[in-house]
Amino acid sequence: MADLHFSTTLTWQGTGREGEGQVTLGGQTVTYSGPESMGGKGVGSSPEELLIAAVSACYSGTLLGVLRKRGLAAERVEIEAEGTVTGYPVQSKFARLRVSPTVYGGDASQTGAYQEAAVEARDKCFIGKTIAGNVTYDVGDVRITSA
Repeated sequence: MADLHFSTTLTWQGTGREGEGQVTLGGQTVTYSGPESMGGKGVGSSPEELLIAAVSACYSGTLLGVLRKRGLAAERVEIEAEGTVTGYPVQSKFARLRVSPTVYGGDASQTGAYQEAAVEARDKCFIGKTIAGNVTYDVGDVRITSA
């Protein structure tokens, strides 16, 4: 098996909550800072949103693959994701991530099968596995729409 390496470049200016940074991802520059709700500048994205996005991006592709492998109709998926930080401000911890998928082009008569596939995708998503044991990572209700 081969080891794969991924890299990016980040810059940060300012001290703590007053600072902001930039990260280059796929040729695009994204500005980030601490979220306003945590006393940060609230400029651009936040590290919390970037974590949610990384896990959810992997999950979305994994879910579509699982649906197709199981023979469940699906044209595309959309993921609503929500993260929860607990213990703020003294003992802040990213405690929970919930993904709630919508399957477009699905068959609502098979909702149970879609829900099972959604849980399987959570368990297979290798980026999501990196938070296992540290963050509660669960799947909300799967919504299915015919178009």
